[in-house]
Amino acid sequence: MVQANWTSVTVFFFLGFSHYPKAEVIVFMLCLVMYLINLLGNTILISITILDSHLHTPMYFFLSNLSFLDIWYTSSALTPMLANFVLGNNTISFSGCAFQMYLSLAMGSTECVLLSMMAYDRYIAIRNPLRYPIIMNRRICVQIAGSSWLTGCLTSLVETVSVLQLSLCGNTIINHFTCEILALLKMACVDTSAVQLIMLVISVLLLPLPMLLICVSYALILSNILSISSGDGQSKAFSTCAAHLTVVVLFYGTALSMYLKPSAVNSQEIDKFMALVYAGLTPTLNPIIYSLRNKEVKMAAKKLLIRNPFITISTFIFK
Repeated sequence: MVQANWTSVTVFFFLGFSHYPKAEVIVFMLCLVMYLINLLGNTILISITILDSHLHTPMYFFLSNLSFLDIWYTSSALTPMLANFVLGNNTISFSGCAFQMYLSLAMGSTECVLLSMMAYDRYIAIRNPLRYPIIMNRRICVQIAGSSWLTGCLTSLVETVSVLQLSLCGNTIINHFTCEILALLKMACVDTSAVQLIMLVISVLLLPLPMLLICVSYALILSNILSISSGDGQSKAFSTCAAHLTVVVLFYGTALSMYLKPSAVNSQEIDKFMALVYAGLTPTLNPIIYSLRNKEVKMAAKKLLIRNPFITISTFIFK
């Protein structure tokens, strides 16, 4: 079997959902709708947190970072697929594939860390409401966000470089709709155990460990909420955490099913479906989840709509 280095390859071909021509059209329409909602919802969330001074708090600072991550993550995964479907050309260059893989891993990894930091932020807000602005000051928030970005970018760089060191088996057809790292690993014709070990270590660092921090934070949050004598106080405390907890369940649920599933479960079609949920559905739901029961976001969105009538379509998200 002919071996080739990644750098000797100029073009990759996506297999995508070509085995199911009828389903391919449906997938395209669903992905297009999810991408547009994602782009609109997250852009509005970022805009209102910048323009409304009442939202200049740590919670909304982290939420803006999350929205920015979601836009870039979905764009890196879905935009090439949508463009290829319209143009009828399921190809991507080597440099484009490498960049897409790195960007998707970087955004996903950063979100793992950021969500755990947001859980810690919610704990501080409920545990020390009076000292919360002092503890979570601007410098601390920037450091937390910066460390999340740095961790995600560095770990994804390690994974991307490790995969690009492998040799191919003369096959440039990617059985996926994106340059997903697990699909690329299956194209190698050399022992990938070292790369898989690196991925396992990074996956443990970015999935179970942040999840443990989230669980500990919410256990402490629950303990503090139960100690609140006022029923209204308990309800308000629960409402501030409900949106974040919902996003955590959606994000980590799909991530764990993709990267830490048993080796016996090896269906490429299942991987494609989970990738669609992970890259498309979850980031699309985030701005909706954070706005449904959030009065501050709704009021800020209405103010923005009054100033900018041309974006009234967003009322479907924030009504």
